[in-house]
Amino acid sequence: MDRAKKPAAIPVSPIQPTPQVSISDDNSRVTANLPTGQQLQVLLYGATVISWKSANGKENLFLSSKAHLDGSKPVRGGIPLVFPVFGPPSSNHPTGRLPQHGFARNSRWEYLGKSSSESSTLPNSKGDASVKLDFGLSNSMLSDSKWDYEFNLTYSVTLSQDSLETSLAVRNTGTSNYEFQVLFHTYLAIDSITETTVSGLEKAAFKDKVQGGKEVEPAGKPISIRSETDRIYTAAPEQAIEILEKGKDRYELTRDMLSDVVVWNPWLEKAKGMADFGPEDGYKKMVCVEAGSVSAWNTLDAGDTWEGGQRIKAL
Repeated sequence: MDRAKKPAAIPVSPIQPTPQVSISDDNSRVTANLPTGQQLQVLLYGATVISWKSANGKENLFLSSKAHLDGSKPVRGGIPLVFPVFGPPSSNHPTGRLPQHGFARNSRWEYLGKSSSESSTLPNSKGDASVKLDFGLSNSMLSDSKWDYEFNLTYSVTLSQDSLETSLAVRNTGTSNYEFQVLFHTYLAIDSITETTVSGLEKAAFKDKVQGGKEVEPAGKPISIRSETDRIYTAAPEQAIEILEKGKDRYELTRDMLSDVVVWNPWLEKAKGMADFGPEDGYKKMVCVEAGSVSAWNTLDAGDTWEGGQRIKAL
C-alpha cells in the first residue's frame, strides 16, 4: 500500500578513493599510489626511495641504469639514506670501522605500515591527499654493525600530490651518549645539467671537496654546474633551496633540523669510474641536492630522540 508521506531517503556519501599500497611478491619493495596518479617506490634494502612520479607520470628522481636493486650494494640513485657517518669515516672516531656513508643505506629495513591524511569530503575531492610509509631499523637487526651503540631508527616517507617528504627519527635506546651524522642523498632528475641552476645558497660559505676540502666564501650568485662538483654548504634550515631549469622552478627543497646542503654532480670522468653509474652521460640528467647535518657531529644523549627531515616540492 502506498503511503501518503514516505520518509526521505538517507543521503549516502560517495566513497572516496584512497591511496593504494602494495608489497612486491619477493618482499623487496613497497609501492604507494595516490588516487590522483602520483606514485612512490621504496626498496626495503636501505629503505631507499627509488622512484617518485608526479601525476603525469614524470619521474622526479634519477636512478642509474646500472644501479643494484638486489641488495648486493647501496643503490646508485633515488634517495639513499646516510647514517651515522657522512663520507669515509675517520679511523680515530667511533664510526671508524663503518663503510663510507655508514650502514643505513646497505641494511634491510622493516616496513612498519602506512597511514594517510584525508582531503576534503566535498564532491569534487579526489580522495586522500597523502600517504605516509614508515620503516624501522635497530641495532638488534644488524648482524655486525661495527658501531657499538644501541639505536632505533624510524624513517618516514610521505607522498602527497605535489611533494615528497622524508624524515628520520633517531632514538638512543642505550645508556651511552653517541655522535652521528645524517643526510638524504637525493638524486633529482633534470633535463639538462647545463641548463640547471640551484638558488638559495648564494650567501652560504661552502667546503669544496673537489679542491681537497678548501673553505670557500659565499659566491653571491646561483650555482651553475659545468664540471665535477662536490660542495658542502651550511645554510639556515629556514632557507628554501630552489632548483631551476631554463630559469623556471623545477623543485623546491625545504628542511627541518638540517643545516647543511650538499650539491654534487660527478661529471664525465668520475661517472666513468663508477661501475654502477649509467648511462655514461647520465650525469647530464641529474643533480644531487642533499639535505643533511654533516659539517659537524650531532650528540644524542641516552634515552633522547633526534628528528629531522626534508620536503621536496615538484613544480
